[in-house]
Amino acid sequence: MNSVYGRLVFWAVATVVVGFLVVLGISAYSSSEGRSQPTRFDSVLLDDTVAAWHRGGADQLREQIARMERHLTGKYFLTDAAGNDVLTGRPLRPVDTHHGMRTNTFTTADGRLRLVEVWHEGFHFRATLPYHGLLLVAVAVLCAALAANLASPLRRLAQTVDRFGDGDLSARTRSTRKDEIGDVSRAFDRMADRISTLLTAERRLLQDISHELRSPLARLAFAAELALTAPDRDAAVERVKKEIARLTDLVGGLIQVTSAEGDPAVGRSQILRLDELVTTLVDDCRVESAQRPCGIAWHPADVPAVTLRGDREVLRRAVENVLRNAIRYTATGSTIEVTLAVTTPGTVRLAIRDFGPGVPEDALEKIFTPFFRLDDARDSSTGGIGLGLAIAQRAVTLHHGRLWAQNAHPGLRVSIELHTS
Repeated sequence: MNSVYGRLVFWAVATVVVGFLVVLGISAYSSSEGRSQPTRFDSVLLDDTVAAWHRGGADQLREQIARMERHLTGKYFLTDAAGNDVLTGRPLRPVDTHHGMRTNTFTTADGRLRLVEVWHEGFHFRATLPYHGLLLVAVAVLCAALAANLASPLRRLAQTVDRFGDGDLSARTRSTRKDEIGDVSRAFDRMADRISTLLTAERRLLQDISHELRSPLARLAFAAELALTAPDRDAAVERVKKEIARLTDLVGGLIQVTSAEGDPAVGRSQILRLDELVTTLVDDCRVESAQRPCGIAWHPADVPAVTLRGDREVLRRAVENVLRNAIRYTATGSTIEVTLAVTTPGTVRLAIRDFGPGVPEDALEKIFTPFFRLDDARDSSTGGIGLGLAIAQRAVTLHHGRLWAQNAHPGLRVSIELHTS
């Protein structure tokens, strides 16, 4: 037996057979012991048989005896005091007790009539066979149902594991059982989700690297060639440094966007104050915004104290990327608005609005896609590499929050919604 179902069926059948034999043995023993002494029931049989003889003669006596033999396990005779059968007038033959036949005799009070019961000392299997057969069938059906109930989900789990192992990363058991099998199935689903996320991140990283490193490497090779041949060596070296800096930013962004969707277990989850984190970031970014020039409207005294659990560095990266993106695209001389408010009990929303050109409606969701740019021709002085909002999106998702953008007319408002409990 190499399957759980087969073993369950085997042990169920074995249990049924053993139980059936035990029931037969008990029944045989109780039958043998129970017939050894006259009972009140036997007295009733005697009275009914004698009454049938007196009431209707031989015909009713035959009916009464036939009825008793049909429902009971022995054979019955009504005899007179001399031992003659009242129906045939002949004496009863002695019963051979050596072959397991026994008799019981019940005599009326006046001694004139006797009810003789001849029965087998062993168990009358044929009489009880239908009842035991029904019991056997019922138990067998229940055991088969139990075996199927336990084996079927294990088979489905095995099939799901095989599909997942063959490369179908969407394979899940989605079990709703409340027992240990359900626990194992849900544990597999959680493991599959984690593996799928990690493999997807790895594949995306490889695709992003292969796609995005071609141009910087080509420009770097060209700049290095110019550094060897150009008359103005200093300008060529500066161009090499510029390309190296851009390549460094690109690689750093790729690492950040991948780590943002990595294993949550490696994150440093802690209790932190979101309002204080935003205040620190705003102070840091005001130096950069002064070069635009633009301002940042943030009033710490007017915002509530917001405490939540999360990875401080990951959240800092998300908020900073959104804020720097607003600084990059806001109109010169405008003021970026940063607000923090509790929207519902247990939920807080951070909104950052710039006063730039906004984003086309059909691109509001695409701006969170890695390397998406509204203007593919921008350089490092007019725009980034298209990873800032993607990093923020995955960092917020890691904290089970929500990040979205909407046109504010003018400008773009990016909102981050997080749970505080």
